[in-house]
Amino acid sequence: MTEFYDALETRDPAEREAALVAALPAQIERAKATPAFAAILRDVDPRAVTSRAALAALPVTRKGELLARQKAAREAGSDPFGGFSAIGWAALGHVRTARRVFQSPGPIYEPEGDARDYWRFGRALFAAGFRAGDLVHNSFSYHLTPAGSMVETGAHAIGCAVFPGGVGNTELQLQAMAELKPQGYAGTPSFLRIALEKADELGIRLPSLTKASVGGEAFPPALRDALRARGIEAYQSYGTADVGLVAYETPAREGLVLDEGVLVEIVRPGTGEPVADGEVGEVVVTALNPDYPLIRFGTGDLSAVLAGPCPSGRTNVRIKGWLGRADQTAKVRGMFVHPSQVAEIVRRHPGIGRARLVIDGEMADDRMTLQVEVAAAPQEFAQALAATIRDVTKLRGEVDLVEPGSLPNDGKVIDDRRRIG
Repeated sequence: MTEFYDALETRDPAEREAALVAALPAQIERAKATPAFAAILRDVDPRAVTSRAALAALPVTRKGELLARQKAAREAGSDPFGGFSAIGWAALGHVRTARRVFQSPGPIYEPEGDARDYWRFGRALFAAGFRAGDLVHNSFSYHLTPAGSMVETGAHAIGCAVFPGGVGNTELQLQAMAELKPQGYAGTPSFLRIALEKADELGIRLPSLTKASVGGEAFPPALRDALRARGIEAYQSYGTADVGLVAYETPAREGLVLDEGVLVEIVRPGTGEPVADGEVGEVVVTALNPDYPLIRFGTGDLSAVLAGPCPSGRTNVRIKGWLGRADQTAKVRGMFVHPSQVAEIVRRHPGIGRARLVIDGEMADDRMTLQVEVAAAPQEFAQALAATIRDVTKLRGEVDLVEPGSLPNDGKVIDDRRRIG
């Protein structure tokens, strides 16, 4: 039995990087053929985007902007995809037809094309031990959101049969597990725990279930170990409804390995500026998908690059997994304060390392303090920073100059410590 999904997983890193970068001009050309990116990238020459540095100069499109464009287009009675999709249906003027359309909270609409393993989840399932001939009990949702289809198309690409359990109906799903005897489970880790506890309560044994691919929420080590004690090895996958699979866990259990079909950057929250490896920042994804060509899509999730190769033998970059949310917008004295404003304050004062805006006090009696890492600086530096805070946020804030390296490496730009209620 082969250890890897395909030869792409063990490529020389330089070969992989060259292939990803070489694919950028054509993908940006495809994106500019959509109305949304024709506007977003109107001054960009795709032929000039031939490096990560050139890619990093392009704007980040975050979920909020995608939602806003979709809402505006729907209100105008036009494309519900907001001009981001290259596929759809004839009434929208699309030449190529989508296979399915999904709705995520927002609502945001996502297309599914007809490519084999469109969401690329086969790789994650294979790393979790799923193999051709297995029966997979899929308890991800099959309605509205694409999670169920993500797993099912990936399982079919491997050669697995799938039971579409969906969400809820725990006792009916347990009956199916007991009678069909699936080898694998796919779904949230919390529902697997609930199902197993219910099985104990009902006296149902599930000895066939030995592997699981879980996602959609945090997967704490304590739950992983509890599942292992029951004979089930469970591995995480990380993906979004917009770009599909981003990264997946391997038997090495040291971080998540990036998928082969995406180019991932970690950027400082509120900006498009890549951070150094090991620094926590927002996950930004360029997916090499011709049907939904999202360029520098900001997922809103925090993570960081892990140093060194994966002990499993896979050679792609690893990330630490989900470390929180990048959108830390707060409302202070009736005004919204955004991470991008903190970034703008720092940009105006060279020499600053990490920065964090701490908000404390009671609601309606808020205090803002900008903590900045900086080597020895005169008092005038703090005064200038305070003036910039006022200029950028329209709010008063204090300044706390701290030693370089003293702020936590957790990606937090705005730390709201106020007590509510």
